[in-house]
Amino acid sequence: MMSLAGWRLTLTFSPPKHSFFFPRYGNRIRCSSDTLPNHVNGGEPDNKKKKVVVVGSGWAGLGAAHHLCNQGFDVTVLEGGDNGFGGLDDVGIRGYWYPYQNIFSLIDELGIKPFTNWTKSAQYSQEGLEVEFPIFQEQPQLPTPLGTLLFTQFVRLPLADRLTSLPLMAAVIDFDNTDTAWRKYDSITAKELFKQFGCSERFYKNVIGPLLQVGLFAPPEQCSAAATLGMLYYIVLAHQKNFDLLWCRGTVQEKIFEPWVESMRAKGCQLVEGRRVTDFLINEETDRISGVLCGSEKFDADAVVLAVGISTLQDLIKNSAVLCMREEFLKVLYLDSIDVLSVKLFLDKKVNIPYASNACSGFDGSFGWTFFNLNAIHDEHKDSPVTVLQADFYYANELLPQKDDYLVDKVMSYLSKCIKDFENAGVTDMEIKRFPKSLTHFFPGSYNYTLRGSTSFPNLFMAGDWIVNRHGSWSQEKSFVTGLEAANLTVDYLEEGSFAKIIPVEEDEPHIEALRSLNRRFNEIRAELS
Repeated sequence: MMSLAGWRLTLTFSPPKHSFFFPRYGNRIRCSSDTLPNHVNGGEPDNKKKKVVVVGSGWAGLGAAHHLCNQGFDVTVLEGGDNGFGGLDDVGIRGYWYPYQNIFSLIDELGIKPFTNWTKSAQYSQEGLEVEFPIFQEQPQLPTPLGTLLFTQFVRLPLADRLTSLPLMAAVIDFDNTDTAWRKYDSITAKELFKQFGCSERFYKNVIGPLLQVGLFAPPEQCSAAATLGMLYYIVLAHQKNFDLLWCRGTVQEKIFEPWVESMRAKGCQLVEGRRVTDFLINEETDRISGVLCGSEKFDADAVVLAVGISTLQDLIKNSAVLCMREEFLKVLYLDSIDVLSVKLFLDKKVNIPYASNACSGFDGSFGWTFFNLNAIHDEHKDSPVTVLQADFYYANELLPQKDDYLVDKVMSYLSKCIKDFENAGVTDMEIKRFPKSLTHFFPGSYNYTLRGSTSFPNLFMAGDWIVNRHGSWSQEKSFVTGLEAANLTVDYLEEGSFAKIIPVEEDEPHIEALRSLNRRFNEIRAELS
């Protein structure tokens, strides 16, 4: 019988031996604040309020700003993109899973109702329908992972193949989201992990592969095993009901971020668009950030929360006289992001799409994709006499350069393989958006280059879905939680205000907790004997 932790990984990961000197970025000259026009945050000077500048306006940035504004700080949010506040959170359509309790708490606080009811979903391959996912809350609640395996309807996958997933629970139990666990599993790929634990080729190809391609946005051979275990446990395996999800009844920007931003403005928070951060000012004596530069404009700061995506931060680091001097930020240049393509189609007839959301893989290329029935999700299309749908492609490097007509033909070809009725439908209108380097890529070894919430600057704090923390959440919920954690670090540093209350993830089920305790004890004994 296989021990829970009786296996040992022999693969190791050696970081690339690069010098952290980038001569092509030019000479670094630190700017003097005396030469720049001063921007007084919040309008009139107020010496009583400490100033916090938040860079970025997604779930992480607004999460931090929301709490800090409530604590009475002079908060300025800088948004440098072209999509407005929260605009990039509409990259693709992403669901809101049952364990997103901190986001749901915020929605209740704002008094808005942006979500659909809980929905069923499906998974397709080139052969057609593969898996149907029920609303798990409506089923009898069984110990994990039994409910997930029993109530999920596998159309083509034999029981014998499904049972080959059970040994993977040994790795799930061993992976407890600690630094040790991340370093143990991050050096290998998800594909190697599933092979190590004996998952059948059919289960891997028809179930796990597609889940990863729409959950981590990359093929399994390009995904960290640590990130895979973290994501699968949080969304699928921790509790049967965790896989239930709902959707925003319009764009996230329209339904959530616009009312959220208005509520923050009403409390005095300054939200400034069109301000791309170019560098920081540093107090040489205290080693603290004293200001944020947007070209020739300066925003004074007693503390800064940096809540941007990887590609945005990389551009900033390359051009920053301050950040390029710190090794922790130079390591970020080794990280990577994922291209996304979004294709919205208006058809000339109503096609029967059984499920609101549908994950797909096994088609051309290495990308995964999803398609959504917007008639069932978005309010504006509910009464449309024709079908309106959106197809989002992840790891879409090969698709972004293609012309629109080619992409539409490709999408319709794929859809016809999933649902035959699409063969008789024509396209009357389309909206195609390309988002290069827009989603985090958790590739094998990436953990070594990620940042924590605190940095070597005492008053500069980080937030985002790629920041290392121990909460255990994922995706939008993790972004929001890290924003609250950055706010708490700011409160602690400035010694004012109250800490944000962060709802922890639901505790492990008793049998999982017992097995993890045994596993930890086994590892301790093995360490003592070695």
